Amino acid sequence: MEAMSPVDALAYEKSAFEAKTWTDALKVLGSSSPTESKDVVLNAPDIAENGAVVPLSASCALPGVKRMIFLVEKNPTPLCSVFNVSEDILANFSMRTKMGQTSNVYAVAVLGDGRALMAKKEIKVTLGGCGG
Repeated sequence: MEAMSPVDALAYEKSAFEAKTWTDALKVLGSSSPTESKDVVLNAPDIAENGAVVPLSASCALPGVKRMIFLVEKNPTPLCSVFNVSEDILANFSMRTKMGQTSNVYAVAVLGDGRALMAKKEIKVTLGGCGG
């Protein structure tokens, strides 16, 4: 497997990171409309006192997960991250993101058969991290 250089990583699916809505970001990534599922587990705080560092984690134990995607609905650019998954990797990821205001957060697991499953949670932000 060949590693990406930092320049490649920045340009990787750039238009998805520039999308203005979370649904448009998923369309650019080639994902169908996600269906809520208990098979995707999203862990996030109910309240983020500092929107500059909001911890998120998500997992999906179903076989055939190809991508795990994190999105924040009301951020200026909703797509936070895309993790590509192979059969050698457990679909279980943690990250920190910025949130400018109270918003729904989505974790989307894209399966090899094209289905997109999601979990969502509203996080209340008391001090915005995106210039808010």
